[in-house]
Amino acid sequence: MRTADDRRTARRVLITVGVLLLSLLALVLLYAARQVLVCALLAIFLAVTLNPLADWAQRRVVRRRTLATLLTFLAALVVITAVTALIVVPLSRDVSRFAAHLPQTIDEIRRGQGPLGSLFERIGVWHFTERHRDEIQQLGDRLRTPTVQVLRGTVHAVVGFVVVVVLSYLMVLQAPRILRSAEAMIAPARRPQARRIGRESAHAVYGYVSGNLLISVICGVLTFGVLTATGVRFAGVIALLVAVADLIPLIGATMGAVVAVGAGFLHSVRAGIVVIVFILVYQQLEDHLLQPVIMGRAVRLSPLTVLLSILIGAELAGIIGALLAIPVAGIIRVLLHEFRVAQRLSGDAGQPEAGPDPPRPAGPHPRPG
Repeated sequence: MRTADDRRTARRVLITVGVLLLSLLALVLLYAARQVLVCALLAIFLAVTLNPLADWAQRRVVRRRTLATLLTFLAALVVITAVTALIVVPLSRDVSRFAAHLPQTIDEIRRGQGPLGSLFERIGVWHFTERHRDEIQQLGDRLRTPTVQVLRGTVHAVVGFVVVVVLSYLMVLQAPRILRSAEAMIAPARRPQARRIGRESAHAVYGYVSGNLLISVICGVLTFGVLTATGVRFAGVIALLVAVADLIPLIGATMGAVVAVGAGFLHSVRAGIVVIVFILVYQQLEDHLLQPVIMGRAVRLSPLTVLLSILIGAELAGIIGALLAIPVAGIIRVLLHEFRVAQRLSGDAGQPEAGPDPPRPAGPHPRPG
């Protein structure tokens, strides 16, 4: 016959197993919906970045939230279009020049002339292709087959971009109502702390996004100027690749540097040396001036934390995870800091306050003995 202790033990075991199964099911659902979660996370970061502009437009320009949000997104679209135009004009010119020189370049490569032809001749590319002609042909046949997958991936990327923009627009539009609803769910004593957490988290996200974009633009512009001054062909294309690669934390700058230095040495040895010197100087400038001034105050993370967060984010969601890892780590840092502050305050409140010293009796003290 079962006792009450046995029934309680069995109930605890069943509850523990149920909690574990529900947690496992939740993890499986999160993994299955990871693409949707990534889109939602991107939309949150974009909304957090644009929400201060919408608040400013609502206070200074228009009173209606709908018009303020619309003006904010139109202004962002104008800025993106202007920056794209500044990039597309030299990019289209370089692409046209590349297409015009492509037959000549291919002919030089085949004859072993020019920078690429001499390089291919020295490293034995043609000898390798002659020995592995069948394998290269099979690889080309395999690369032609996934055309449908490439098109499908392009469609998914376009749809994802549209979903992120629409979600962020709705988040910015409903931001005051969302904040009021969230604040109503919090106890009045906790509301100042919740406001402080939200303000610091938004500052970390906004500082990271705007700072990262600004640093990438500076890197691309300076690279374009150096490549143009040294006479390297297709400077616009290379500078654009360097700027985009610089958006990726830690490894992006190295990837862009390899592309720029390689293009410089293909043009001439002098150009390659100039590009190397520029990359070394700029990396020191970015690491010791731009990064601390622009992003250090916003995120305030140690290099080890940055590296670990990027590796975890890249493992979970690829390049997008690596891009989002630093602001997420910044938000976690804010939460941990507030938790430590709350624990310290609760510990101080639990200690008894030291009262005043007990009053001494009036009159002369009695003499001993």
